[in-house]
Amino acid sequence: MAEVSNSAGAVRYGWGVRSRLPAFGSAARATAALVAGAVLAGCGPSQPPRWAQGGSPLALGAARWARDGSGPVELRPDGKVLIDGDLAFVVDRAGRVANDEYDPYAVLLPDGQLAGAGDQALGQVGTSNAAPPGGREAWLQVAADGRVTYFDSDGERSAGGVWHGCVGPVQRTCTLVTQLIALQNYRGSRSGVGIGIGVGVGVGF
Repeated sequence: MAEVSNSAGAVRYGWGVRSRLPAFGSAARATAALVAGAVLAGCGPSQPPRWAQGGSPLALGAARWARDGSGPVELRPDGKVLIDGDLAFVVDRAGRVANDEYDPYAVLLPDGQLAGAGDQALGQVGTSNAAPPGGREAWLQVAADGRVTYFDSDGERSAGGVWHGCVGPVQRTCTLVTQLIALQNYRGSRSGVGIGIGVGVGVGF
């Protein structure tokens, strides 16, 4: 699996989905579960770092993710992300992520790390690849043609549907959306609860 050089983040929203999830190492599993748990609980001692000035710039556009066995995901030009037609979270061109109530959740820092409240690390996302919090190897990919692929710790691959409209710099925004939905699904697969997180972005791949 390719390594990711830049990062992704998360935000909470209320919806339930199930899809095929990547399996990965125990350390990364534990970190991802902790991150998702904090998001689910709405824990946040402060705003994310650099919230006022923003972080790494993001490109926005109209894109749609047709997922196998799950409802569609829509990225709108105004930064809103919808799951099955319901608002899940919002990103802006300054690299900020807000939840479905428009509360600050995360900022994509200039070095590609996505930081949440309390400077919590929320994973890594490049232009086309993403790694879980605490991991360096990619657990998912959004290819240039929009195809989503998940990787397990042994390098096995599984398909995750297709994005449409993720062209040029919007591709990394699609990758960040995919990353955070993967984190939410991972949490849901362990707890049986389909309520979780949302978004992140990066530069690099």
